[in-house]
Amino acid sequence: MACSVPKEVGGYVLAGGKSLRMGRDKALLELAGKPLVRHAVKKLRRVCMDVRILSGNPELAEFAPIVADLHPGCGPLGGLEAALMHSTFDWSLFLPVDMPFLPTAFLSQWVRRTMTEEKRGARLAMFTVDGVPQPTLAMVHRDVAPFVASAVERGEFKLYPVLERAARELAAKQGGVLGRTFRNLPWNDESTFQATPNLYGPRQEGWMATTEAQQSAKHLWFANLNTPEEFAEAERHVDALDT
Repeated sequence: MACSVPKEVGGYVLAGGKSLRMGRDKALLELAGKPLVRHAVKKLRRVCMDVRILSGNPELAEFAPIVADLHPGCGPLGGLEAALMHSTFDWSLFLPVDMPFLPTAFLSQWVRRTMTEEKRGARLAMFTVDGVPQPTLAMVHRDVAPFVASAVERGEFKLYPVLERAARELAAKQGGVLGRTFRNLPWNDESTFQATPNLYGPRQEGWMATTEAQQSAKHLWFANLNTPEEFAEAERHVDALDT
């Protein structure tokens, strides 16, 4: 059976949150019999050449190698800093551990399209869902690393403002257009996605196309599972998982 070839991208699972609203480490919560961290790692391994977990929890090391924050206590920005210092690739893909329903086919196609835009100036890619920026799901070029490190040094830990500022400065430096440097794509319930037909040849693995169950659960694609109530809702849609 034909398989997609993972791109030259470092994959990082953001799993360093305190999970206060859930009451326990979300990464180890089981959905369809598997910890959330296993779902996330499996998706990234289909798309990326190297996969790591951004966390200080040694229990997660059985799922993939861990990269710890260089400066603990900085939130997701600290994870990005550590990953961009660690990665040997030009691009890094960040996936929150608590976003299990985003189809791998969607991730794969988004990664490919982002990388094809690099020559036109692309250095950051993310989504704004129903008007709310979602910067923890992001494609980040190594050129962004100095801006992240500087923000940590200044004590500026809000992720979206740091990424937006980096994109503006990089666009100005390139003499380009912000929209090309920063691919911040809108998404809502009316948005559609279809995997490119035959992208991987006539025979392909099941995850390379979205299923009817995934399309029906589209409202959960970008959902973070933060509370027991949200996790209970997720358990009613396990047929939409591709992991």
